[in-house]
Amino acid sequence: MEDQSHSGKDRNIIKIIKRYLTLKITLAIILAVAITGTAFLFLYAKNHKGMIGVKALSAISSISKFLPIPQDEQKEIDVLNELVGEFSKNDDKERVFLVLLQNNMELRPGGGFLGQYAVIKIKNREVTSTFLEDANLLDRRITAKVAPPYPLKRMMQIKRWKFRDSNFSPDFPANAEKAKYFLGLGGQAGKFDGVIAVNAQVFNDILAITGPVSVPGYSQTFTGSDGALKLEELVEKQYIIDPELDTENRKMIMKKMAPIIISKLTALNNIPKIANFVHSEFKNRNIMVNFEDSNLQSLAESVHWDGSVADDWGSDYLMTVDANMGSLKTDYYIKREISYDVDFTAQKPIVTLHILYKNTASQADWRTSDYHTYLRVYAPEGSNLLEKKMASSLTDGNEFGKKYFGFIVHATIANQTDVMIKYELPEQLNNADYRLLIQKQSGAGDVPVKVHLKTENGEFNQEQTLSSDLKFQFEN
Repeated sequence: MEDQSHSGKDRNIIKIIKRYLTLKITLAIILAVAITGTAFLFLYAKNHKGMIGVKALSAISSISKFLPIPQDEQKEIDVLNELVGEFSKNDDKERVFLVLLQNNMELRPGGGFLGQYAVIKIKNREVTSTFLEDANLLDRRITAKVAPPYPLKRMMQIKRWKFRDSNFSPDFPANAEKAKYFLGLGGQAGKFDGVIAVNAQVFNDILAITGPVSVPGYSQTFTGSDGALKLEELVEKQYIIDPELDTENRKMIMKKMAPIIISKLTALNNIPKIANFVHSEFKNRNIMVNFEDSNLQSLAESVHWDGSVADDWGSDYLMTVDANMGSLKTDYYIKREISYDVDFTAQKPIVTLHILYKNTASQADWRTSDYHTYLRVYAPEGSNLLEKKMASSLTDGNEFGKKYFGFIVHATIANQTDVMIKYELPEQLNNADYRLLIQKQSGAGDVPVKVHLKTENGEFNQEQTLSSDLKFQFEN
């Protein structure tokens, strides 16, 4: 019997989910886990486009004139119906997907560090072909001298830009094109129906649903709080310490883990829980999709699953973007907080932005160090930097219809750094019709956000968690 506690929308979503449970889910999960732990959710979510859960906004503050704008959840339901229908066709058409596997414990502007990629071919809902390769093997075949973005050259002494560093934009469509470009340089040119990026966080999130997983022959137990960390130790640590070790079978554990996770997932019988999980991964930008077909791409864009930097927002805007330049997995220990103050009482609106970086690591080791990041702050075009503290100037420029300011920021182990950046907004922005969009960086995790407006009529506050893009509107 259907749970009567669900809302009408929840029941509608569950019906959609059940309608598509006949897809070749198990095969997809086996394949994805066999490829790599970070890839686990890709095919799982691809074959579960119907599993979208409705997740309510957190409680808003008591201020009535500065409020979050709710998302259009019905639109997501409509889009998932169309996407699932498209990819569940028996039409004898082969579809080829490029999967970018990103480790967000080493954060890059487009998600996590790009360590591996996969090429997967699907026909009539069957996986017909797979290919997996480490990014460094592809990069060895690239002989072209492509100049890297300045921060990679300045902070990491990288002389040639290659595939593993291709996701250096906060805009996933741009990264998808750059990844395909480097694939071509490395001898893997081809036409892709879609490009999908998946962050390592999805592996932990799956384990949070299944519960602890143990694999015969291994002493570790993998949980939602430490699964990715323990997995990395098994497949990375000893090979970093001893580069002479044979790496051919270092990820054999994934093949052994696959059927165990599948068994646990199929035994759950909790469709709403899995639905909310998949919904969260898309909203958090832990999964991003880019389609060759313009109609499919428009669908993804309409519900913000495409990972793009918004170019159709005509008011105030903020996106903070980090790039770990320390070459280690220190982002696992980094906690961030954002405070965004806007003063409308001056001639031009003045923003005072604080970004607090807490390095919670207790000591340095093979994967952890002091945190060194190239920070970009994206603001409305026409913004003007006035002041900064605890950040070294590096670059500024314009892209995606935005102004960005680039800085070098450090946060030492067991310490915190409070970065302050003050800038003018364009004069045409005012509190009469003020709206604010704060976009989330892929892979950055949940970030507490405080927004404060000062106007001639009073002061207004909002506190939210940046787990997905946030929109606010001031109502007179």
